[in-house]
Parts: sequence; C-alpha cells; structure tokens
Amino acid sequence: MTNSVNLDSSHIRSDVAIVGYGPTGMVLAALLGQKGISVTVLERYESLYSKPRAAAFDDETMRTFQQLGVAEKVLAGTNVQNGYVWVNGKGQVLTDFEYDNPGPNGWPAQYMMYQPHLEEVLDGAVRSIPNVQVFPGAAVTEIEDLGEGVSLTALTTKDQQITVEADFVVGADGGNSFVRQALGIELDSYDFSENWLVCDFKLHHDVPGLPTFQQVCNPDEPIAIVNIGPGHHRFSFRLERDADREAIVDPDKVWARVSEYLTPDDAELIRVANYTFQSAIAEQWRRGRILLAGDAAHQMPPFLAQGMVSGIRDARNLAWKIEAVLGGASENLLDTFQEEREPHVRFITEKAIELGKVQTMRDKVQAEERDRTMMAAHAARQRPDKFRYPPISGSMIAGNGGLFPQGFVSSSSRSAMFDDIAGTSWQVIVSQPSILRQLPDTVRERFSAMGGSEISFGITSMLEVAPLSDTGGVYTSWFANEECLAVVVRPDRHIYGTARSADELTLLLENLTTSDAHSKTLTYQ
Repeated sequence: MTNSVNLDSSHIRSDVAIVGYGPTGMVLAALLGQKGISVTVLERYESLYSKPRAAAFDDETMRTFQQLGVAEKVLAGTNVQNGYVWVNGKGQVLTDFEYDNPGPNGWPAQYMMYQPHLEEVLDGAVRSIPNVQVFPGAAVTEIEDLGEGVSLTALTTKDQQITVEADFVVGADGGNSFVRQALGIELDSYDFSENWLVCDFKLHHDVPGLPTFQQVCNPDEPIAIVNIGPGHHRFSFRLERDADREAIVDPDKVWARVSEYLTPDDAELIRVANYTFQSAIAEQWRRGRILLAGDAAHQMPPFLAQGMVSGIRDARNLAWKIEAVLGGASENLLDTFQEEREPHVRFITEKAIELGKVQTMRDKVQAEERDRTMMAAHAARQRPDKFRYPPISGSMIAGNGGLFPQGFVSSSSRSAMFDDIAGTSWQVIVSQPSILRQLPDTVRERFSAMGGSEISFGITSMLEVAPLSDTGGVYTSWFANEECLAVVVRPDRHIYGTARSADELTLLLENLTTSDAHSKTLTYQ
C-alpha cells in the first residue's frame, strides 16, 4: 500500500480511486482510508447535495457508522422509528409493523434521517483522513484498464485535467453511472417502474396528528408519509405515467395535496421532485480492476427504504476485500463481491416490488379484498412477520453467512459495544478460553498472519478468566441458540462459519487459511 502521491498538480497515484461521492463512495473511502490505504475520490458536482433523498437506514448501517467513529454525530440528524402503519383510503388501519430496539446489531432497527446532515458528517470523517483526497467538481471523462492498474482522466469545472492512476477503481457514481456505461455493462431490468411526486417540508413546529411513518393504500392516490429526521417531513404521491409534470410540481398544487395534514403556517416546502424509480441490476459488477457499487450496480424501488443501505453494505463488503488484495491476497477474492451481494440485492429488490404492488394497488375491487383480508388479520391481532434479510453465501462463507450480533460487553478496563472493544478484523470468537488452547499453533499463526484476532468469553466456565464478559447477555443466548462453541467472523461482521468443538474450529480455520482450500481464497503471498 502506498501513500497517495501527487506526481504534479494534475497527476495522482493512489491505491484506490472512487468515482462518486454519495453515501456509498463516502463510506468506502472512509473504510479504506482508516486502514492506511491511499484513496482518491472524483465527484462531478462541486458541493454536497443540500436536499434530502434517502429517508431511512437500519441498525446494520449504524454499525458501519460506529466503525467509522461517527455514530454519535449521525444521531443528531435522525429519529428512531418504532413502527410503520398502513391505512386504507378511509384511514382504517390495515396492518402495523414494529421495529426492534435494539436490533441484532446493537442499535435501534430503524432510523429516519435527514440526508444532508448524514452526508456532512460522513464528509467530515473522510476529510479527516490524511491519505484520502477528494476532488469535487471533477467529472471523469475517460477510464482505461491498464492490466496492473487503472487510469482515469477527469475534467474539473475550471477546465483542469486530472489524471489518476490507481490499482483499483470503484464506480459509485449513481444510477446513470459513467463507469458502468464506459465499460458497456448492461442492466438487467425487472420492468417495474412508477411515477412519483416527492414533496419535502421543513416544519416550523410540532404538528399534532402528523403521521411519522404511514403508507396510505388508497387506490385513488397511494401516498407515503414519512418523517425524514428532526424537523423534516416527506409526502410521496404515486402518479399516473402521463401526469403533467409542470402542473404537479407547482407549489400551490403541492399544498393542496397535503392540506389534510399541513398548511404553510406549519411548514416550508423545501423540495419538490417528480421522478420515476427504476428496478434494475447490473449484469457484471467487476471488470478486471474496475468495480461497481451502490446505485451504479443496482437500483431498487423505495418501498423498503433499502437503496442507500444496500450501497453502504456494498462498501463494507468491498473494503476489506480490496484491503486484503492490496496486502497480497488473491485478486480472485474480488469475484466474491458480486457472488455475495447480488443475491442479497435481488432478494430485497423483489420483496420491495412485491410490497409496492400491494401498497399501490389501483384496482378498486382488488384493493377492497386486500383491505378486508388485512383488516381481519389486524383485528385478530395477527402481526406480520418481521422482515429479515437473508444471510450471504458463496465461496467465502463456510456456513450460514448471517451477521454476528453486537451486544454490550465488558473487558477489564471498560464496558462498551462489542465492536468498540474487540475491533472489526477477522476474528475467532469462543465461548471459553480453553478452546483456543486446543488449536494447533500453525493454524493460529496462519490466522494471525492474515490479520485475525482471538477473542474469548467466560460464558460456560467460572474457573477461567476470559478477556470479555457478556454484560448484556447477547452472546450467552447466541452461542446456545446456534449450538456452537466458536465462530469465525469476517471484517464486515458476517459469519464465516461456526464450530461445535476445537476440532471443528481447526478444520474451519484450515479451510480459510490454506491456499488450496477453495478457488477464491484469502491466501497471503
């Protein structure tokens, strides 16, 4: 790994170049920069976008912000959301969802956010890292894979040409990605798109009765009403495809649409956008040393609020793999990025389409049947199942690739969240220290050589003093439920595999660290 080098004012050498400086690019730059990797970011706009776009994120995303050291700052621009209600056109409750607090990642499961605040916090984190350079107002015009690296050419708003040479390039430049189009990568479309009007308001004061998170399943005009962080609210209206754009974005007509909930005395209209969302996934996420992430790789409907979140998952999945390859691991490791993330994204996209079709049903007869069925279930107090995201799978997962939970733990010096005490490297985590002592020295040494650490709890034995105690009780339950004594966790907090004995753990670690264990391996040269 090298420090970013300015060969002259317009020629830069970096380990990684990132095209695009939205949340995906910001998080990726910060995660890589934390590890000492030199990063150059090229962003075609001169400043951060000052209007909200995404509305929510989850506990997994907050765990990433925790790793970046900005969780507390992010909180100032969020509201914790406890539930989500669907009503019909008459205001009758169809169903309601409850969000866990805390969720499995140790934070509340749902946050509503004001995106400009989030991006200011992330921008501050990125710019505090000396080995990360950000060039706003620099539009990439050419990209060339040189085999052993990639060359980018960008033109700034001041007509200055910048050339960046990097070992790897990540296109995180949105749905209209220049990088994807330059590579000629096609999109696999789900052929599901809808025309929506999005209206954002800054509230002057608390408005009694204003729903915080509600879906109005009215076949005449489906509406989504959500808070988007402290003091801000959004109304989204499903429109006909041939709606007159000029007419619908007129402020007077917007106020007429929301008059049941808000008046100009209550709020300021700060954004009106008419857009058609897309549902599509890039056919290829890696071409040599060039990769796609975030909306450049996948676009999904807004019904699960997972667009930005999915891009941040991409960044977390990709960051440790790029770090490993720069450190000597096989370049084939990067093939597991799409292998793991695409099925996960497809699952979410398809669920969002399914949900959206139910929410925005326009056929009145079908909508009445939907209402009767859902209201009967609600009257019988039958709550819908909590939505769970699937684990990842692939050649870098030996078992169930779910997320390792995060709870409150204590060391000899302090009590805190697990990641804050244990870190986020490769980890062997055991329920009792004796398991580690049974492992062969060669296996432990190979695991340590790839940056792995060993962590033990004192859960099942009172005779041994372990480095960590399970203060919150999360891990005692987890080991018992999983019927295991040990777990190997990846830097992105996904579970590589579990073991019921020291012998099983030995085999698991040999599979991970031995060069011929599988075709896409984490073998350091």
